[in-house]
Amino acid sequence: MSCFTTHEAKETEEDDKKVFKRHKTTFSEPKDDKDWRERERKKEKEKRKVYRDEVNELQEEGKHAIDDPSLSPDLAGTFILDEGEERSMIEPASRDDLKFKELQKVLIEWINDTLVENRIIVKDIEEDLFDGQILGKLIEKLADIKLEVAEVTQSEQGQKQKLKTVLDTTNRLLNLPRWNHQQKWSMESIHSKNIVAIIHLLVALAQHFRAPIRFPEHVSVNVVVVQRRDGQLATRKVVEELTTTNDMMQGKFERDAFDTLFDHAPDKLNVVKRSLITFVNKHLNKINLEVTDLDTQFADGVYLVLLMGLLEGYFVPLYSFHLTPDSFDQKVHNVQFSLELMQDGGLPKPKARPEDIVNLDLKATLRVLYNLFTKYKHLN
Repeated sequence: MSCFTTHEAKETEEDDKKVFKRHKTTFSEPKDDKDWRERERKKEKEKRKVYRDEVNELQEEGKHAIDDPSLSPDLAGTFILDEGEERSMIEPASRDDLKFKELQKVLIEWINDTLVENRIIVKDIEEDLFDGQILGKLIEKLADIKLEVAEVTQSEQGQKQKLKTVLDTTNRLLNLPRWNHQQKWSMESIHSKNIVAIIHLLVALAQHFRAPIRFPEHVSVNVVVVQRRDGQLATRKVVEELTTTNDMMQGKFERDAFDTLFDHAPDKLNVVKRSLITFVNKHLNKINLEVTDLDTQFADGVYLVLLMGLLEGYFVPLYSFHLTPDSFDQKVHNVQFSLELMQDGGLPKPKARPEDIVNLDLKATLRVLYNLFTKYKHLN
């Protein structure tokens, strides 16, 4: 049984309400403190403004990333720049361009051929050339000089110092002015693995030292240039022209007699072709083979390999080449092998690339055959 009467219970309940009301009044904010309330409202308003600004900034960044695929979140995150600093990056679509990939392949093969005695193998232009180590070896080989640089440098500062020395020497060899704002490479751009700057440098070296290569023509890439201005990242797109035509670039492939024949004397060109057909058939007939069309019959490399064996008087093992090539790579292998046999025979390294001959480049084919004709024309 309860110890309280109904009347006592009501009095207790009333007392509790009074206590609760008294405590509520005691701990609630002072009703007459208008300044305090105003300060709290301003603080809350400022917080909401900061929040809205952050949301708007994120929305703008998201919209920019969508509207400009060249600065996707993955790419934009790589641009941590100081005020006024500028960086550039090739667009993904340009990086995947077949002609751009072919240009890299040609340059890598040229470097590896040049440095074969140093046992240096370049596989990736960006990763292998940025620190100045291989570039230094390339310059030493091309210019037949010895650079006064450390053989191996591990620290970033050491790499940059070595790269600066290499590039200073390179610029002198290329007869470039010391201060050239139009120069397409710098120590900073090379060391930051800017592939466009590295390729510009390699193409200039190949031209200057007349490298025995043919560049894929009219190679251009789209580049995004990013600069921090007034605390914001400003971007612009530029088109970088890496190669024009081999004639215009005036590398080792300067115009020769065949360029003149093709451009100005097509009637005499036919006379040259007939003379070369007579020459090759004099030797191929010994094994019951005959050429009737210079434009196509040397494209797979088989006749070139067999012809070299006949001219030099040896049998070429059938396992060394593809007698019935059925792919582009096999044809390139055959032509490359024939060019190596020519060099073994004392001929200079041909100007033509194997790919040119496989792709039915008549000038390239005629140049190779004419070199053979020049050396072996008196051979019975």
